[in-house]
Amino acid sequence: MALHKDISMRQLRYFVAAAENSQFSLAASAVNVSQSAVTTAVSQLETTLAVRLFERLPHGVKLTAEGHQFYHHARHILDTLQDAVSQPLFQSHALTGQARVGASYAVLGYYLPTLLARFKRSYPQIDIDLRDMDRPSIEAGINDGTLELGLTVISNVDAAQPFERHLLMRSPRQLWLPSAHPLLAAERVTLADIAPYPYILATVDEGETSTLRYWRAAGLEPNVVFKTSSMESLRGLVAHGFGVTILSDMLYRGWSLEGRKLEARPVADAIPPMELGLIWSPEERLSPGAQAFRQFLVSAAG
Repeated sequence: MALHKDISMRQLRYFVAAAENSQFSLAASAVNVSQSAVTTAVSQLETTLAVRLFERLPHGVKLTAEGHQFYHHARHILDTLQDAVSQPLFQSHALTGQARVGASYAVLGYYLPTLLARFKRSYPQIDIDLRDMDRPSIEAGINDGTLELGLTVISNVDAAQPFERHLLMRSPRQLWLPSAHPLLAAERVTLADIAPYPYILATVDEGETSTLRYWRAAGLEPNVVFKTSSMESLRGLVAHGFGVTILSDMLYRGWSLEGRKLEARPVADAIPPMELGLIWSPEERLSPGAQAFRQFLVSAAG
């Protein structure tokens, strides 16, 4: 049965926008169409595939398990098409060289792997010398010339450093909580509502500093009962009801390793998103390989 004949690139684009924005209205703004166009495209996909792709919630939508699986396929199709039309393949396949790149935890684990695979398809003869480093070490490597490019949480980069910067991704932060948590029934959730509950604090990529910054800006403190640098431990603790947390959508997964469900809800307060980006030195000339990798990432980020 040739289901693919009934699915258009337009439907995939609208579906992906809805998945990445968690609201049909925001998705419509992102792709410059009416909300009804997004709603119709998603409904058509669900009819064609005979599965429910989204849970409809009072404050938006959330991917189902089937929706998560289909999202990865749809995202791959759209990314492959973008690469095919944006890269001069007859030139990129002939380009050789190396790029020395430092990347921090969140970038390495949740952002870069699929992009690296796409880059290697377009530039098979460029080697990426990729190093796992924290932000201060990345900044030091850019300054002393051992690195050409840095990929990190750019909102944490020292503003006094004379780096060139390019924002690649802005990921909203939401409340993560277990199924059946009392806050799921609330019409809106604020930091003041969250404050009495046990809080699991992620420490990776300067997560503690970032978290306390916006809590204290609101005149509040989270009720921290546990700190961890392990995202899987954090997911497991939240899913089993030991606490809640606020983290970016990029890091969100709907299930713990043990198969327990995690929910995500927006927070009414103004919480800054996590911003991932590139840094490089304005004083050093990038090698051809590093230039190609930088341009690819900028193009892939749209």
